[in-house]
Amino acid sequence: MLLTVARVLLLTLAALGASGQGQISLGADLGPQMLRELQETNAALQDVRELLRQQVKEITFLKNTVMECDACGMQPARTPRLSVRPLSQCAPGFCFPGVACTETASGARCGPCPAGFTGNGSHCADVNECSAHPCFPRVRCINTSPGFRCEACPPGYSGPTHEGVGLAFAKANKQVCTDINECETGQHNCVPNSVCVNTVGSFQCGPCQPGFVGDQASGCRRRSQRFCPDGTPSPCHEKADCVLERDGSRSCVCAVGWAGNGMLCGRDTDLDGFPDEKLRCSERQCRKDNCVTVPNSGQEDVDRDGIGDACDPDADGDGVRNEEDNCPLVRNPDQRNADGDKWGDACDNCRSQKNDDQKDTDQDGRGDACDDDIDGDRIRNTVDNCPRVPNSDQKDSDGDGIGDACDNCPQKSNADQSDVDHDFVGDACDSDQDQDGDGHQDSRDNCPTVPNSAQQDSDHDGQGDACDDDDDNDGVPDSRDNCRLVPNPGQEDVDRDGVGDVCQGDFDADKVVDKIDVCPENAEVTLTDFRAFQTVVLDPEGDAQIDPNWVVLNQGMEIVQTMNSDPGLAVGYTAFNGVDFEGTFHVNTVTDDDYAGFIFGYQDSSSFYVVMWKQMEQTYWQANPFRAVAEPGIQLKAVKSSTGPGEQLRNALWHTGDTASQVRLLWKDPRNVGWKDKTSYRWFLQHRPQVGYIRVRFYEGPELVADSNVVLDTTMRGGRLGVFCFSQENIIWANLRYRCNDTIPEDYEAQRLLQA
Repeated sequence: MLLTVARVLLLTLAALGASGQGQISLGADLGPQMLRELQETNAALQDVRELLRQQVKEITFLKNTVMECDACGMQPARTPRLSVRPLSQCAPGFCFPGVACTETASGARCGPCPAGFTGNGSHCADVNECSAHPCFPRVRCINTSPGFRCEACPPGYSGPTHEGVGLAFAKANKQVCTDINECETGQHNCVPNSVCVNTVGSFQCGPCQPGFVGDQASGCRRRSQRFCPDGTPSPCHEKADCVLERDGSRSCVCAVGWAGNGMLCGRDTDLDGFPDEKLRCSERQCRKDNCVTVPNSGQEDVDRDGIGDACDPDADGDGVRNEEDNCPLVRNPDQRNADGDKWGDACDNCRSQKNDDQKDTDQDGRGDACDDDIDGDRIRNTVDNCPRVPNSDQKDSDGDGIGDACDNCPQKSNADQSDVDHDFVGDACDSDQDQDGDGHQDSRDNCPTVPNSAQQDSDHDGQGDACDDDDDNDGVPDSRDNCRLVPNPGQEDVDRDGVGDVCQGDFDADKVVDKIDVCPENAEVTLTDFRAFQTVVLDPEGDAQIDPNWVVLNQGMEIVQTMNSDPGLAVGYTAFNGVDFEGTFHVNTVTDDDYAGFIFGYQDSSSFYVVMWKQMEQTYWQANPFRAVAEPGIQLKAVKSSTGPGEQLRNALWHTGDTASQVRLLWKDPRNVGWKDKTSYRWFLQHRPQVGYIRVRFYEGPELVADSNVVLDTTMRGGRLGVFCFSQENIIWANLRYRCNDTIPEDYEAQRLLQA
């Protein structure tokens, strides 16, 4: 059988090779089309001839093998059974290029597809690595076969070229583009001697640097003389700024890190407003600081030994150290203490009755615990329907036993006075409907559709100034009234300067001249004063830590918190629209490393902004209701808690980052630097709730160390100011100052456009 087949194949091959080794001769008269077809046929026949020749060789090999086996007598009893090996399938093209081919008993097998492809080995398709987004945002990803490549980093960024093969590689290796600090590399177009501010992916050009005048259009040139904002030469000290007052006059204010009268300024290490050394001027702020390294803006010195109480180990000079003295500010070497509370008889306002808080509502020298008329309205506590608020008329509109003067729902009976959110509106009448977001519910808001957290109503007509077109009710519209807040229907203006005579120099007629009035357009607010404040405990549950202990000094311009406490607030009662708030922050201990800061836009215990600073990274010890990790550095947060004070808000405040339905992190100092022990920092806050403008800056001495730049957020459209602590003792907030200010800063518009 095999021999016959072989002979047939040989005869066929011989026939094919009859004309010149298998070449078919072509006649000269054949047409071009026929000629091409014959050439193609001839080529095909050559391929067939080669294939047949290979098959003949294999058949011959099989024949010889069978004959050798028969000759050896391997199977004498049976007819030989041939085991024919299958023809090899690992021929060229069987597997995808680059894939190994392996012959097995069941046939040829292809290995896995190469990196960058997917399939069964014989058929492989390119993988689109770009689906894994390996490139930097805004950079185009180009899929190749195989692999991918990323285009160059976008303008304002730098980084190496990036390419690779395979989906796993694309997922694990992302293109890295680093922000270029154009201000440092010189890749900016700001004019020389001007401020360049690096931003992510770009930069911004600011005003001229100190010592130069001009702008980005005309250039910045060195000035041989310092000038005031009105262009006149500055009379101020070289470390002071010239300030233009409302009336056009000029005043000099020493820069941060310096103190004095503005004409003379000296170094102020602790930033409390008093120079380290006495200056050659007579004003109070020219005196030498009696505690150079501890801020004490009131310069209190009980024993008059020249060492301020804040840094005097024996403040009263009675020979008993402060930490052991039961009257640290009143001389009492005998330490007599009849009632056994914290206070010696020499300073105890209730000598025969324990009262550690020493609270004295009417400031008559008798503590509330032993005063039969706590509020001093000449009505005994036992029959007074407002025992802590003077109300000699005892008016009680809703008949609930609580006088209107202290009733948080004066028109609705609620004897329990429950006020869960600490907003001074009782739960019984608290609707929480506040369409303008200014912290006053619509039913109590004198401008329900216009944000006016201050609720100023100069003419007491029930309509707030913010929505009243005649604030003083003198018949002259505000738009052309030369004394908008003081009635003057005749509009007398002798000097014709555009300001009416009745409000000249005192715009709100509160008997405090505009130059020193912190709110010259609000007669209800004249000076910074936190002597009256609301205490808010943010974690009232449990007793693992105690509540904060607040001490107010310097006529309400300094606050000290002495205890390692639960989170808490001390909040002033004055509400603000636009405001500038500044103060000196100092941790006067080397103990602990936790949070301290200040608040603004306080509307209730669930709604406020907080600027808080942690010294070291730390996980909160209480893991319930969730794990909270605090990172070092300054943080700006918007608190809008769905639960209010308690463990949820407590852990959300501790945690650096967002917590759903509790806290949003608006900004964090990228330096991740904690505060230093016994070091003073000065903060400056600008808040314009009408447009959501927020900016906070921190100085260490004269150096700016942190700047949030412009943050836009309208969660709270105004509110009250205060200070914040969380588990940190011995915090000083000194030289506190606030000022009403609704003027929109120049950098707002650029940030609004950028954010839009």
